[in-house]
Amino acid sequence: MAIRKVARLGHPVLRAPCRELTRSEIRSHVARRLVDDMRETMAEYDGVGLAAPQVHESVRVAIIEFDPGDAERDLDAERTSFTVFNPRTTVLDPTPAGYWEGCLSVPGMRGFVERPRRVQVDYLDESAKPATVVAEGFLATVFQHELDHLDGVLYVDRLADPKLFAFNEEFNRYIAEGG
Repeated sequence: MAIRKVARLGHPVLRAPCRELTRSEIRSHVARRLVDDMRETMAEYDGVGLAAPQVHESVRVAIIEFDPGDAERDLDAERTSFTVFNPRTTVLDPTPAGYWEGCLSVPGMRGFVERPRRVQVDYLDESAKPATVVAEGFLATVFQHELDHLDGVLYVDRLADPKLFAFNEEFNRYIAEGG
């Protein structure tokens, strides 16, 4: 396993739609190594999700991992780890849910984004078998954020209001603390 360099806003790999993997590619040693490297990279940078283009791989793979019941991130899900290949999202409830999002590819900043509050994600798991997860609230936001990367979309493209975009330090000082 290795910690990979994270592509930052402005790198073309983040704006290109990713290609799907074949079932044999998903079951390959190369895919296993990519997922292991992504996990190690995400842990190093304290993220809850990471998409393959963020580590310079233009393929439809994303991982999401978190501590269950993480109060800071409003995560109260039964499962704590998802590895999704070739995912497709279906909106189950379009009611907007807004959260302050950050991204390893836009370091040191966060912005307020509204997304559908409940989605279904159909994908292939690490064995290339079909799987489905229904997510709502912040978990739905995490899935949509990561899967946007696979289509060349970043959260900054979805800001509810450009005035709700800040450096983390200023967010903590003026917004989170109500200052």
